[in-house]
Amino acid sequence: MPRLLRLALLMLSAMAVPTTAAPAIGSANDSYQIIHAFPHDPQAFTQGLIYVDGHLYESTGLNGRSSLRMVNLSTGEVLQRYNLPAEYFGEGLTEWGSELIQLTWKAHKAFVYDRFRFSLLKTFQYEGEGWGLTHDSKQLIMSDGTAYLRFLDPNSFRVTRRVRVVDETGHSLDNLNELEYIHGEIYANVWQTDEIARISPRTGKVLGRIDLGSLIDKRGLDPGAVLNGIAYDSAADRLFVTGKLWPKLFEIKVATR
Repeated sequence: MPRLLRLALLMLSAMAVPTTAAPAIGSANDSYQIIHAFPHDPQAFTQGLIYVDGHLYESTGLNGRSSLRMVNLSTGEVLQRYNLPAEYFGEGLTEWGSELIQLTWKAHKAFVYDRFRFSLLKTFQYEGEGWGLTHDSKQLIMSDGTAYLRFLDPNSFRVTRRVRVVDETGHSLDNLNELEYIHGEIYANVWQTDEIARISPRTGKVLGRIDLGSLIDKRGLDPGAVLNGIAYDSAADRLFVTGKLWPKLFEIKVATR
């Protein structure tokens, strides 16, 4: 090859910049680290989980076994308990000020309790099923098993808007279950999977996923013992996760991408 031609080809090669498609947001799973494992009632069919003022509060499901609980994090001991009537299947749970709000699955009814006495203050109705519940600083956020999240006025419980959750490919992501609002994002258990999806409350886009498939050894566990339960200690920046009928509850640290 003539010297001048070879130099020209080398110059063109140096100028060429390889192009690669940018990865989709959240296309890779977020990594996590187990900080601590705590005991958890293996009979608790966990549906909702929150952490407030040094205690866990838990909503459990199944007809005839549904309850609202205050739990000692370190020991798993149930410190306070309210049993729902047998016709109700307990679901998502969140706090709003001095109140606790608990959904039910198919009864279209939510219960509002005094957080300190567990006394029932009022109820409200909603359409469809009740699955997960959380809140930001202004409104309640509810899942119903579909790809849509509802935003509710915490005083009137009126739906103010809905957002469709879409995955990294633009498809709807349904089976959104237990919810927690963390650092401006909605963390959602995806029912019957080992994943928590991190969701933008503004756009509904999935920002990342946390794969917790290796978190617990499921050998010997009930087939219904799926991941479900997210609680956040905002004061100490601690994240807790568990599952239905799990004997353990975990504090984990997530490294988001």
